[in-house]
Amino acid sequence: MRIERFRWWHIAEVLPVEEDLFGVEKWSATMFWNELAQRHYYVVALDGDEVLGYAGLAAGDGEAWVQNIAVRRTAQRRGVGRELLETLLAEAERRGIKQTLLEVAVDNEPAQRLYATYDFEPVGIRRGYYQPSNTDALVMMRDA
Repeated sequence: MRIERFRWWHIAEVLPVEEDLFGVEKWSATMFWNELAQRHYYVVALDGDEVLGYAGLAAGDGEAWVQNIAVRRTAQRRGVGRELLETLLAEAERRGIKQTLLEVAVDNEPAQRLYATYDFEPVGIRRGYYQPSNTDALVMMRDA
């Protein structure tokens, strides 16, 4: 597995992963284009030419937000998510970020456990954050 910068040509490859993992709450191609246009830091995990997962980070003013981390179902529990998260955190450190935040669905306990191993702590709840399911998001934060 290797980690590379996410490029426009990866968008078509990640859309089926989005559909499978997030259903009606999936990101559209336009949303990914917007993230890339804003020059947010995005990476993909690849096995050969196959996208195993992807992740993004938006940073500014000493603060960063993990925009997303997603791993293809067939690649889960193989360290792909951990590697993606470590890549984002290394970029945040390189940029001198003081705090990194993220939102995670309150029912996504495996992701919450992963984030906790990297010193992310719960700091709040965003009610009805994920639409249209109206699922709450747990906001987690990590100091640099």
